[in-house]
Amino acid sequence: MSRVHRVWPARLVMSCLLMLVMIVTATVLLSIGWVGTRDILLDSASRTARDAGQIVSERARRMIEPGAATLRILAFDPIVSAKVLDERLSRIGVFAEELSANPLVSAIYIAYSNGDFLLVRPLDSRELRQRFQAPAEANFLVQTVTQRADGSREGVFYYFDAENKLQMRRPMADYQFDPRVRPWYVAAKDTIDTVVSNPYVFFSTRQVGTSMSKLASNGETIVGLDMALDDLAEGLSGLNITPGTELALLNADGLVIAYQDMSKVLVQQPNTDTIRFKSIKEMDVPALAALEGSAQMGQAMTYHIGGKEWLGVSLPFDAIEGSDLHLLVAAPADELLGDLQRSRNRLILIAIGLIAFFLPFGWLAGNAIGKSMENIAERARRMMSFDFSRTQSPPPRLREVKTLGEVIDNVGSTIEAFLSISRVLGAEPRIETMLAQVLSKFMTATRCDAAAVYLVQQDADTLLRAAECGIPDSFADTLAHRPSDTGQDTYWHEGRLMLQLRGRSGRLEGLLALRLPDDQEHAAAEFMSFASRLSGMLAVAIETRQLIEAQKKLFNAVIRVLADAIDAKSPYTGGHCERVPELAMMLADKLIQENTGNYAAFSLNEEERYAFYLAAWLHDCGKVTSPEHIVDKATKLEVIYNRIHEVRMRFEVLWRDAELDCARAIAQGDDALAAQASCLARQAQLQADFAFVAQCNQGGEFLSEQVLARLQQIGSQTWLRHFDDSLGLSAEELQRLSRHRPASAELPASEYVLADKPEHQVAWGERKPPVERGDPHNVYGFDMKLPANRQHLGELHNLGVRRGTLTDEDRFAINDHIVQTLIMLKKLPWPAHLERVPDIAANHHEKMDGTGYPRRIGGEQLQLTDRIMAIADIFEALTAADRPYKSAKSVSESLRIMALMGKDQHIDAQLFVYFLRSRIWSDYAQRFMSPAQLDEVDVEQLVQLAMPPTH
Repeated sequence: MSRVHRVWPARLVMSCLLMLVMIVTATVLLSIGWVGTRDILLDSASRTARDAGQIVSERARRMIEPGAATLRILAFDPIVSAKVLDERLSRIGVFAEELSANPLVSAIYIAYSNGDFLLVRPLDSRELRQRFQAPAEANFLVQTVTQRADGSREGVFYYFDAENKLQMRRPMADYQFDPRVRPWYVAAKDTIDTVVSNPYVFFSTRQVGTSMSKLASNGETIVGLDMALDDLAEGLSGLNITPGTELALLNADGLVIAYQDMSKVLVQQPNTDTIRFKSIKEMDVPALAALEGSAQMGQAMTYHIGGKEWLGVSLPFDAIEGSDLHLLVAAPADELLGDLQRSRNRLILIAIGLIAFFLPFGWLAGNAIGKSMENIAERARRMMSFDFSRTQSPPPRLREVKTLGEVIDNVGSTIEAFLSISRVLGAEPRIETMLAQVLSKFMTATRCDAAAVYLVQQDADTLLRAAECGIPDSFADTLAHRPSDTGQDTYWHEGRLMLQLRGRSGRLEGLLALRLPDDQEHAAAEFMSFASRLSGMLAVAIETRQLIEAQKKLFNAVIRVLADAIDAKSPYTGGHCERVPELAMMLADKLIQENTGNYAAFSLNEEERYAFYLAAWLHDCGKVTSPEHIVDKATKLEVIYNRIHEVRMRFEVLWRDAELDCARAIAQGDDALAAQASCLARQAQLQADFAFVAQCNQGGEFLSEQVLARLQQIGSQTWLRHFDDSLGLSAEELQRLSRHRPASAELPASEYVLADKPEHQVAWGERKPPVERGDPHNVYGFDMKLPANRQHLGELHNLGVRRGTLTDEDRFAINDHIVQTLIMLKKLPWPAHLERVPDIAANHHEKMDGTGYPRRIGGEQLQLTDRIMAIADIFEALTAADRPYKSAKSVSESLRIMALMGKDQHIDAQLFVYFLRSRIWSDYAQRFMSPAQLDEVDVEQLVQLAMPPTH
C-alpha cells in the first residue's frame, strides 16, 4: 500500500501567493512614503536639536565672558608686580569690587613666580562662614601663602569686612601648597590667552563651575578665578524638542556636567566631603546612555531602548575652549512621528481592502509554486561544493520545505563551527581567548543556550570558571566538587550537562558545562555521545596551551635565575639586572601610550613586548663570564686582593732600613742627634710617599703629568729582597716568570718599590678573542680595539690609570661581557618572534655617533627599543648606590651627565628629552633610590643642554 503524502491545494497556494504579492507591494509603497516623510521630520528635529546646542553654547559664552574680562583687567593691576604682602593686601578692594559685581565668580586668586599665592573669596553663605570659621563682621576671606627668608612657606588667612577693613588675621600652618604645580598655573604660564578648565564641582559651594587663568602683564604672575555655571543646567530644561526629550552636557570621560535635574547628577563620595559628577551610565537615563556610546558627532541617529524608538544626536560644545564637551539630545520617535504613524495605519487598512479585492487573480502566482524547492536544492548543491555558509533567502511557505531548510542550515552551521574551532585551536596562542572563541563555536555546533569551561586548579580542590558564553550568570564562578569522584565522563550537575575534559594522558584538565534547551533532540543519547566526542578537541587544546604556558613560565624563571645569579655574583652590582628591566619597561610602556608627537607611531604587540622584556632581563647575561675581581675592582692595585698591602710592606722595609742606618751610624761614632734627625726625616718622607701612593690607588681623581712623574720617582727607590720570588708559584706563573727571567737573580736582590716587571704582562696566547674588524673568526660583526695584553699587573701601569681604577686591559675585560652576551644569545635557537632579543640585549652600549661597542653601530641602525635599553642601563648605573668605585650620584647630577651624553650623540637626545618630560625618572627614583639622592631637577634646562637650539 503506497503512502499518502499530504499536498497543498493549488488554489490555496495561488491565493496565498497573490496575498504575498499584494502585501509586499503595499508594504513597499507604504515604506517609501513612511521613510520619506519620516526622514523629513527627523531632519527637522535634528536641526532643532542643533539649534538648542547653539543656544546652550551661547549661554555658556555669556556666562564665561565676564570672568575673562575680569582677568584681563586684573592682569594689568599693580598687584601682579607687588613684592610684599602688604602691597598686595592694599589692593583687596579691587578684588572685592569684582566679586560683588559678578556673583558667578566664587574666588579670585593670584600666583607669583616665586611660589607666593593670594586668594580672595566672598563669605556669602553660611556653609562657607562655618567652613572657614569667619568672624561675624567678615565679608571676604583672603588666603595667602608667602615665602619666608629661610625658604619655608607661611600660610595666613585674613578676614575683611564690607568696607575692606581687616577684622582678623589667622596663621594657617597646614596651608602651604605651591601654586606653580597646579594645572591652571602650568597651562597659563606659556600662553597669552585665557585658559579655561573643564567644568567641575567646587568643593566649598557644591556648585558646578570652571577655573579660568591668565598670564599677567609682567609675564610672570598668573591671575585666575573660579566661576559657577549653574545656569547651564537650568537652561537645558527650556530647550526640549518634545515633552519627553532628554538633554545632557558631557565631558570627554562621559561624566554629566549639566542636566535638567542636577540633583540626579551630583553624588557624594562615601566617607568623604568630595562631590563628583555621575557618568551617563550611572544615571537612570537609558536613552542618553545608549546614545553616548554609539553616536557620531553631529550626525542624528535612531535606536531602540526597551522596545521604544528614539532619535538622538551628539553635538560639539565649543563654548569653553579646550574643554572637549559635547551635548546629547534624545527625543522619543513616537512624539515626533505621532501623526505620521496614524496616517500609516489608515493606509494599511486600505491596502488590506485592495488585497481582498484582487484575490481572484491568484492564478498569476502559479509559476512561483516551485520557488521554495529550488532554493533548497541550491543550498544542497553549495554544500556539495564545500560552501557551508548560510545565505539569506525568502522564508518557505510549505511546511516540509521549511523543515528541510532548517536541517540543511543546521548541518551547515555545525560543519562551519567545526572548521572555525579547528582554525581557532591552531591560531590563538592565549588560552583565555581561545576558550572564549571555541566556546562560542561549540554553542553553535550543539545549539545550546549557554556553555562554560572550568579548569582544574593545581593547588586547590575547586575548579575555576575560565570562559562563559550564552545567557549571562548561567554558571557559578567556581565548582567545589571534584569531577573525578563521579566516575563518569558525562553526568548532570545542578541541571547542567557536565563533560569531563581529559588530555591525551588521561589527566583531568577541566569540565565543559552545557545549559541545554528543553527539547527531545538534546535529551537524546545521540546528542550526549556527539557532545562528548566534540569536547575531546577542546580537552587536547587546553592541555597543549597549558603546556606551552608552563614552558614559557619555566623559560622566564630560568632567565630570572640567570639574572639573579649575575647580580649575586658581585655584591656591588646586586639588583642591576633587575632594576634595568623595570626602568626599560616603564619607558617602553609610556611610549606605547603616546598617540601624538614623535612617538605616536611607536607600538609593540604582545610578542614584540615580550621580546623586549626578555632582552631587558638578558642585557648583561655575558657578565656571568666576567672576572669578579675586575668587575668589583675598587682600587688600582687590586687583583684578587688589594696589592696596596704589599706595597705598604715595602715601605715598612724601608722604614726599618732607615732605623738600621741610624743605629749603624751611631755605632760607628757619628753624632747621635744628627743620625736620629736624618732617620726621622727619612721616615717622614716615606710616610708622605706611601700616603701619596695610597691616594693614587683609590682612583678618585684625574692624574696629571706631575702626579705620574712623582709616582715614577717614588717607585725608583729600592729595597733588598732576601727570598727567592719563584717559590710557591703556580705552574702558569712560574712559566711566565721563567720566560722573562731564565735564571734566578742572586740574593739579596735589589728591587724597586714600584715596578712594571715583564712577568706582569699576561699575553693573550690562544685566548685572544675575535673582536677586531678584519679578524676571519669574527662572525658577529664586532668592531673593538684589542689591548696588547690580556692582563697587565704592572704596579706603575695600574697606579698610572688617569681616571678610575681600570686599565685598558681591565676595561676590555669588563666590556667583553657584552661580547659574550651577543655570542651566548646568538647561539640560542630563538623563534621568529623573538629573533631580535640578542640585538636588543647587546646594543645598549652602542652610541648614536657610531663610537660605541661591541659593533660600533650608528643611530641610523639602532631601533627605538635599542635606544630605550641604553637610557635605562645608563640611568640605573649612574644612580646605583652599590658600586665600589664611585659614590651614588643624585638625580639631577645623573640627568645632567646624560644630557651631555645626548648632546655628544652618545644617546638618543630626543628620546632622552621625552624621558625627562615624562618624568619616568622621578617614578623610578621614588621606588629605587635613597631620599638623599632625590633633589630638584630643572627639566627644561636639561632639555636645552641635551638639544641646544640651532641658529
